Amino acid sequence: MFYGEYSHSLDKKNRVIIPSKMRDALKEQYVEKLYMTRGLEQCLFVFPQEEWNRQETKFKNISFTHPDARKFNRLFFSGAFETVFDIQGRILIPQYLKEFARIDKDIMIIGVSNRFEIWSSENWKSFYKNSINSFEDIAEKLLNLEE
Repeated sequence: MFYGEYSHSLDKKNRVIIPSKMRDALKEQYVEKLYMTRGLEQCLFVFPQEEWNRQETKFKNISFTHPDARKFNRLFFSGAFETVFDIQGRILIPQYLKEFARIDKDIMIIGVSNRFEIWSSENWKSFYKNSINSFEDIAEKLLNLEE
């Protein structure tokens, strides 16, 4: 559903325009609400409502007696922010999530199939630079797991 890399900037009110291809994909699926929360590697995860519901079901079924499950659920769900597009296709990034992802002004929006991620441009460049050389090795390991 979400693919590609897009460079954007936050406006003065901490809003960002979601790329038109992603907005079109959301409209095709009749998505009205998005859920944004803390992601991994200091990015923000943004889920359409239906995918958010799937993730919520999966995570709430993890036993709360396990300390890591409690910690993950607390951080993941306490960071959640429900949002909708404004008429210009923008969404708000709340200050606490902006701080978590170390976003200043320039951002990258990355399509990751069932969700998209919002990164500070600086963090994305660093992640990409440090990860691209291991792409083939990772693919080989993960694809061998499926066999």
